[in-house]
Amino acid sequence: MAETHTKQCQEQAQGQNEAQVTQQGHQAHTRAARLLPGEREGRRIKVVMLGAGSGFTQPLVTDILNIPSLPGGEIALVDIDTGRLELAHQLVAKLIDIMGKEGSWSVSATTERRQALRGADYLVNCIEVSGTKAVKFDYEIPLKYGVDQCIGDTIGPGGLMKALRTIPTWVEVLKDAEEICPQALVLNYTNPMSMMCLAASKVTKMQVVGLCHSVQGTSHLLARHAGVPYNEMQWKCAGINHLAWFTELTHNGRDLYPVLFEKARDHNSEFYQGDPVRCDMMLHFGAFITESSGHLSEYLPYYRKRKDLMEKYIRSGYRGESGFYARNWPNWRRGTDEHRRKAIAGEVEIKTERSWEYASWIIEAHQTNRPFVIHGNVINHGLIDNLPQGQCVEVAVMVDGNGFNPCRFGELPPQMAAICRSNMAMFELGAIAALESSREAAAHALMLDPLTAAVLSPAEVKQMTEELIEAELELLPGFQRG
Repeated sequence: MAETHTKQCQEQAQGQNEAQVTQQGHQAHTRAARLLPGEREGRRIKVVMLGAGSGFTQPLVTDILNIPSLPGGEIALVDIDTGRLELAHQLVAKLIDIMGKEGSWSVSATTERRQALRGADYLVNCIEVSGTKAVKFDYEIPLKYGVDQCIGDTIGPGGLMKALRTIPTWVEVLKDAEEICPQALVLNYTNPMSMMCLAASKVTKMQVVGLCHSVQGTSHLLARHAGVPYNEMQWKCAGINHLAWFTELTHNGRDLYPVLFEKARDHNSEFYQGDPVRCDMMLHFGAFITESSGHLSEYLPYYRKRKDLMEKYIRSGYRGESGFYARNWPNWRRGTDEHRRKAIAGEVEIKTERSWEYASWIIEAHQTNRPFVIHGNVINHGLIDNLPQGQCVEVAVMVDGNGFNPCRFGELPPQMAAICRSNMAMFELGAIAALESSREAAAHALMLDPLTAAVLSPAEVKQMTEELIEAELELLPGFQRG
């Protein structure tokens, strides 16, 4: 995996890098290690999948079953939707069977989270809180005010409302875990990633990392367009989730950006047509960003505020299509369930290869104390100098027997840091709104959201926020009717 080629942590993982893991992080991780690193290898483990109905469950469990150094353990599935929980249970049992792991691995399923947490070593969080009930409101109410979203689950009105619905449950999960399995590592896959990780830092001392696949996916994409073998490419990447920057991109010492810039300037090229917003941002700000053009267009004030700009930069699907997530998410969930039924029945092939998702590589590194480098979402304690301290950033993280060891990056180029900071202001207020059930903080979060602020006045933002909260009030723990 090319993650091991990242320049800021590769040598550190071998004990040679000048950049040091933060002392504060090392102390926390050492305290949290229940067993000495060398004693952990060869021990059966328990992995709890929270939100087992998620589409992440099948690939992540497949990856875990592929870890060669593990003697086995238990996959504990948790979901409040009993139908989807049963499907996940049958599917994981089938995976264990076809991969020949019956004697070493077992699977359990329950709607009782606290029961599953007993003895847990790893918690994988993939919960979705009331998403299908609210996704229409998340999209249609802001659109009425002129705020047009493609995905709407990370920032902006949709991201804020998802945070208000999800973070209260997330806090309950973390409090239960801190009581029942305080030594467990927590791997969060649920969006809005930055607000989820920031909220976690306020309520728990457990080791939490936010995981996404945008760094892996984008690095593969860039290697293909640069025409170099993926495993030979070296790069540095840092920023915030979905808005991290590939500040260096080289192959055998040769800068790859001139090749990418040339392709991006040709608006008929596959590179540009596949990612018009990312290519445009690269041309104007100097580096490629980790998330798709559709997501990215929502994090910026430039591309979705006027019809002519949308016609110029927005394309179908994940390239920016209006309401793409809202229209498709319920169907995707049903499609996932139907695919599981067919897989259980043997009507479709079940893939058993290990993927590039980080969860299994984290577990393997932690169990064996053989360092592995990921890119994860962690709290900024001296990691990126010119981004707010105490907020959530995405950087290289070395995983070993002590857990998560974030690697210091230094400074981002100032224009790139400024773009990140514009999002982080919204995330800070959004997390406060969710933790305190605060309408005022919710409105302030959207007043600071780059896209919303490009379209609406503060008074209009306040009105839209109130309408969203009232429409979803029954899904928002702690909020009172206005």
